[in-house]
Amino acid sequence: MNKVYENAAAALDGILHDGMLIASGGFGLCGIPEGLLDAIRASGVKDLTFASNNAGVDGAGIGILLETRQVKKMISSYVGENAEFMRQYLSGELELEFTPQGTLAERMRAGGAGIPGFFTKTGVGTVIAEGKEHKDFPTGADGAPETYIMEQGIFADLAIVKAWKADPTGNLVFRKTARNFNHPAATCGKTCIVEVEEIVQTGSLDPDSIHLPGIYVHRIIQGSHEKRIEQRTVRKREEA
Repeated sequence: MNKVYENAAAALDGILHDGMLIASGGFGLCGIPEGLLDAIRASGVKDLTFASNNAGVDGAGIGILLETRQVKKMISSYVGENAEFMRQYLSGELELEFTPQGTLAERMRAGGAGIPGFFTKTGVGTVIAEGKEHKDFPTGADGAPETYIMEQGIFADLAIVKAWKADPTGNLVFRKTARNFNHPAATCGKTCIVEVEEIVQTGSLDPDSIHLPGIYVHRIIQGSHEKRIEQRTVRKREEA
């Protein structure tokens, strides 16, 4: 089975449809599948729900899809850095399912493991817990009951992720902090498409260095990559 496709548009062909749920890897602008996001934008598909740590920034990441009004809902843990994101949410144009960062990662991991739901203390007593099932477990001191809330696993129609290296069978190696949400996002999609910086020969990857086995990966593209700086802060030049 050939998993390597010529470009992002070819890899997405036959998969995209309006109203789908997409799990996207990356953290800010680190490890985002920018080529796949560009192709999704070009496709014109709309009413999308994205499960992602955030929506990038204005003009980059999922932010480019907010600009074209192709995103209906975000399942996110961080909503800063993106003025358009905030504008659409505050004006009621964009739905937001605010999810604590660790909970979001676990929801993706749970979906990838076939687990429909789990209980967590995170969010108890806050707006996060509203409308969710509460249950007491004897986990406190001396077995005292403590309250937990149930969170649902994420089962996405599509996962788009960014990796450093892949072989043609889909074994992946992520580079440094670009592992972030890419690993759990990749596992929770019915179809997983990976954008990589380099495709290497089968058998050339050290088995002990593989971060995600190819069984989770369905399609691969080799994309161009840009190392963006999300925020640049420099000292003022001192006068001589």
